[in-house]
Amino acid sequence: MALPTVNPQGAAPTALVLFAHGARSTSWAQPLHELQAALQQQAAAQGRSCTVRLAFLELMQPDLPQVLAELADAGLHDVAIWPVFWAAGGHVLRDVPALIAQAQQRDPQLQVQMWPVLSQWPGLLDWLASQVFASSTSKTEAQG
Repeated sequence: MALPTVNPQGAAPTALVLFAHGARSTSWAQPLHELQAALQQQAAAQGRSCTVRLAFLELMQPDLPQVLAELADAGLHDVAIWPVFWAAGGHVLRDVPALIAQAQQRDPQLQVQMWPVLSQWPGLLDWLASQVFASSTSKTEAQG
C-alpha cells in the first residue's frame, strides 16, 4: 500500500501518527511496528519527508499527548493521525478530539488532522472481501 500523498483535508503531513488502543502484551503491537516501518520505507521510496510515529490510548507507551508534544517540540506542526481502529467508536469520536484539543492548547501552531478509521478507507472492505473468497478458493482447491 502506498503512503497517501495527502490527508483527507488535502495537506501533505510532515508527521503521521499511527494511533492504536494498546494492550498488556507487547507482542500485540508488533504488527503496528511493522506498519510503521513499511510506511517509513514507502515515504523514503517516494522521496517524501514524513516522520511516522506510534501512539497508544492506554496500556502502552508512548501515549498520544506525549507524541504530539514531541512532534511539536521538534518543529513538526502539521500532523495527521491515522486511528488504527476498525470502526469509529467512543475512543475515536470522543477521546482523540479531546487529546488533540489539549495538545493544541499546549502548542497553538499544531495542526492535527484525523484520517478515517480502517473500515472507512475507500475500497478496503471490497479488497478484504475479495481476499476472503480468494483465500477460501485456494484452500478448497488445495484440499480437492
